[in-house]
Amino acid sequence: MKRNPYVALVAGVIMAFAWALPSAQASGSHGDGHGHSHSHEAAMASREDGMFLVKKEIDGYTVSFHVMPAQPGKAMGGSHDFMIKVEKGGRAITDLAMNTKVIHPGGQAEVKRAMKMGDWFMAGYDLGHPGRHQMMILFKTGDGGKHKGGVYYGK
Repeated sequence: MKRNPYVALVAGVIMAFAWALPSAQASGSHGDGHGHSHSHEAAMASREDGMFLVKKEIDGYTVSFHVMPAQPGKAMGGSHDFMIKVEKGGRAITDLAMNTKVIHPGGQAEVKRAMKMGDWFMAGYDLGHPGRHQMMILFKTGDGGKHKGGVYYGK
């Protein structure tokens, strides 16, 4: 029986995600302890209809974090769609393995593998309850590099 190398890659990414992200800052920045951040965050849009979009620079990649209510009848695992797009030089990078993690306001955590949908990656989460959710990602690029970051969603 042949071993699928993709299974080992995914397992490695999941393990790294499970160990690394709980201690990571949700902002995805690399603070130096003096209030300085080595991450750049673009304008954030949060509208009354629940749409949310934040663009951040993570290790030279432009990462868009998008959260929106799931369309009625089209929920993919939760009340909201957590969508992520990774770009470099203005071009979408889709040859990735990506996991997502949400820590809910009460402290409970969920980890889901993101599925590819065109230029975006997506996972569904129940985010309809009030409070601030820590939304995190870990992605592995084709060159073997691992990159992590995140944002906060909600109040």
